Amino acid sequence: MLENIIQLTGLFTSAFISATVAPGGSEAVLAYLVSLHTLSVFYLVGVATLGNTLGAMTTWWLGYLVEKKVTFEQIAKNKQRALSVFRKIGMWVLLFSWVPIIGDALCFAAGWLKLPIVPSCLLIMTGKLARYAAIAWLFV
Repeated sequence: MLENIIQLTGLFTSAFISATVAPGGSEAVLAYLVSLHTLSVFYLVGVATLGNTLGAMTTWWLGYLVEKKVTFEQIAKNKQRALSVFRKIGMWVLLFSWVPIIGDALCFAAGWLKLPIVPSCLLIMTGKLARYAAIAWLFV
């Protein structure tokens, strides 16, 4: 039982950190835990999705908080590109917040643009859930 709690906590932490500005390997952790067959795949995918979504929303909040203090010209080039994508495509692009490197920028840009938090969170979560479900399916 304690081992399961440690595994789930590790997965959550890895997923959370992977969704912030720090690099992480939550996909590898999920794949490893799925291959052990000791925990429900649904629990594993749920915990990874929750952790990664909360990490992404942390980045969203950072964008939201710095909007008044940082001008468009002051933000990094990848975040400027993300803002341009939002202006062209709209908030549906948040379904791709799981993509390495650009995903963090998309979440930051969504906060910076002050997009509504609930739809933003739901779109971010949906994309991340689909990614983790696909990874789990590959390793079952």
